[in-house]
Amino acid sequence: MDGEIPLDQPHTSRVYDYFLDGKDNYEADRKAAEEILKVWPNIRTAARVNRQFMHRSTRYLAESGIRQFLDIGTGIPTEPNLHQIAQEITADSRVVYVDNDPVVLAYARALMMGSESGATTYIQGDVRDPESILRAPELVDTLDLSEPVGLSMIALLHFVEADIPAILSTFLDALAPGSYLVICAITADFAPEQVLPAQEVYRVRKLPAQVREHDEIVGWFTGLDLIDPGVVPPHRWLGSESTEFSAAFDAKVSCWCGVGRKP
Repeated sequence: MDGEIPLDQPHTSRVYDYFLDGKDNYEADRKAAEEILKVWPNIRTAARVNRQFMHRSTRYLAESGIRQFLDIGTGIPTEPNLHQIAQEITADSRVVYVDNDPVVLAYARALMMGSESGATTYIQGDVRDPESILRAPELVDTLDLSEPVGLSMIALLHFVEADIPAILSTFLDALAPGSYLVICAITADFAPEQVLPAQEVYRVRKLPAQVREHDEIVGWFTGLDLIDPGVVPPHRWLGSESTEFSAAFDAKVSCWCGVGRKP
C-alpha cells in the first residue's frame, strides 16, 4: 500500500485483532468492530475458528514436508503464530510474512523472532501486486522458490476487490511443484442476514469487503489437487466431528476454507 494508513482510519488487520480480543488496535478500529458486531454478533467466533484453522493447516503442511511458508495478510501477531507452529515441527523452517498495515510491521519486527536455525522476516506489501512481493529482497533472501512453499491467505481474500484468480495464478506460477495454497474466506452462503450487513459496514468505513460463494472459492483451486475434505467450513477441515459442529455452528462461522497442492 502506498504511504501510511492514518490511525484515525480503521484497518482490517486491527479490526480483526479486536475480534480476537487483542490490544493492538485504535479507537477507529474499535468503533468499526462494534458496528460490525451489532449486525454479525458471531464474528468473534469466526475469527477464532479461522485462527484454529491456520494452526491445523500449518501443522499439516509442516508434517507433509513443507519447510518454507509465505503468509499474506498476516495481521497483528497473535501467539502461536504461523512461524512458531512450523518451527516447532521443523526448527529450520523459513517464514515470510506480508501485510499492508504499517502498524503490523512495527509489531512484526518486535515479536516475530524465528528459531535459531530457521528464519522469519516481514514484507510490507499488497496482495494486489504479487510481482512486487515475489521480487522483494526479503523474500528472495529467505525463500528458495525452486523448492515447495506453503502459500497462506487466511481471512484475507474477502478484503480484496480484485481479480483473485489472476493474483493466485501469478503466485502459483512462481512456486515449485509440491507447493500448497491455503485459503479461508468469509461467505454469505450460511447467514446472509448477518454477513451482508457486516460487509456494508466495512464498505461504509472505506474498508474493502467482498464475501465469497462456495463455487467461487472452489474455482480458486483450479489446477491444484484439493486436499480432503475439500472446501468446507474451517472447523470441519481436519477438525473434530464434534456435535458442536452443527449447521447452526457453520452459520456462526460463515467461512469456506481449503488447501490445494500444486502437482
